[in-house]
Amino acid sequence: MSDINFLPVPEQSSVEKKFAKTKPMMTASEAILESSRCLFCYDAPCINACPTSIDIPMFIRQIMTKNTTGAAKTIFTQNILGKSCGQVCPTSVLCEGACVYHDLNEKPIDIGRLQAYATEHAIDNNIRLFKKGKPTGKKVAVIGAGPAGIACAHELTVMGHEVVIFEANKKAGGLNTYGVAPYKFSNEDVNREIKYISEIGFKIKTNSPIAKVSRLEKEFDVIFIGTGLGSSKKINIPGENLKGVFGATEFIHNLRAKELKVSVGKDVVVIGGGNTAIDAAVESSLLGANVTIIYRRSEKEQSAYDFEIEHAKKHNVKFIYLTSPVEILGKGNVKGLRCIKNKLKKSEIVSQKGSEFVIPCSMVIKARGQEKMTDFFKSIPKIKLNNGKVIVNKSFQTANPKYFAGGDCINGGKEVVNAVADGRDAARGIDKFLMKKNRS
Repeated sequence: MSDINFLPVPEQSSVEKKFAKTKPMMTASEAILESSRCLFCYDAPCINACPTSIDIPMFIRQIMTKNTTGAAKTIFTQNILGKSCGQVCPTSVLCEGACVYHDLNEKPIDIGRLQAYATEHAIDNNIRLFKKGKPTGKKVAVIGAGPAGIACAHELTVMGHEVVIFEANKKAGGLNTYGVAPYKFSNEDVNREIKYISEIGFKIKTNSPIAKVSRLEKEFDVIFIGTGLGSSKKINIPGENLKGVFGATEFIHNLRAKELKVSVGKDVVVIGGGNTAIDAAVESSLLGANVTIIYRRSEKEQSAYDFEIEHAKKHNVKFIYLTSPVEILGKGNVKGLRCIKNKLKKSEIVSQKGSEFVIPCSMVIKARGQEKMTDFFKSIPKIKLNNGKVIVNKSFQTANPKYFAGGDCINGGKEVVNAVADGRDAARGIDKFLMKKNRS
């Protein structure tokens, strides 16, 4: 951006310090000390709280007894993306949130960092814990190299099927590469994790968007859809097309793709109250901007996790609640955002006449969710949708038996770990379908 109200691209050394990991890697001594705190509960609630059902007490006990390789295998058996999930998962509301230490008013076990420690050990030392299965002669195409696609491909390869992933972007990784805040998981982390996983023997073809599925149907026995979600939703107010208006998804994508070498407005307003809005706000603040988040409802109703909100406040992000955008102001470039105050009447948002005000800014980030890839799904014969989401059965098979699906395209947008669970379980459904068909 050439607008004088935009900040210059920060020096790399300076910005890398600001974007340092919020969950730094444990040392061996720290890991053993922390693992020794675990009570190794029978019927542990942390396992039930994990979407991939990792045997958490088992891998923690293995770390405590210095069997770090065994711990990594315990994790990877259930979640092949255990490294990234250990760092990007909202562990405080999942496994750590279920830790029995909460009942004792004590700090829960640092499960996420212990998981990252064990899996980093395997990746750093290139310890191969799985191998390609005996060839079945079956071929599976995976659309999308995000967490669901990667997990599905790995599981299928272990079973002996030939797998090719088709990824539209320049790099594989999906949300981990282009959607996660870099202070949670860096580009280097993503590259190392995917290289480690894919070396089992499946192919990833990047820069390979799929416009027509018909060509895949001729070459592959089954197709797995792991496309995730599309672009940021429009907010449909005047001025949305001005320079300096970005979708949160596209803003974070650009930040990751350019490895933090981006400029932001001196004053940034983020519209939305979810975790993506928080990430975009914190990232803008770390790049030097004065940041304000406006949200149409109250703080109590905000969908972002409490720990994410507190993280934003620590980085000087200002919150204005019960406020909706009316118009983005400016001629050519953004100069401000006209807003209106709201009141809630039985959960219904009611705008207050005469309460309009302007927030001066040079950049607006829209974070009100992402569009679903409805047009693409409708191009696939017999696929059924519910509010833009692909409908699947318990085996993750769609109404078209040759197609399976998982991740954000079926759940509307959840965590990385949910996508991994879907991809893994879809692979098991695909294997049963293929081998049953093979026997008949």
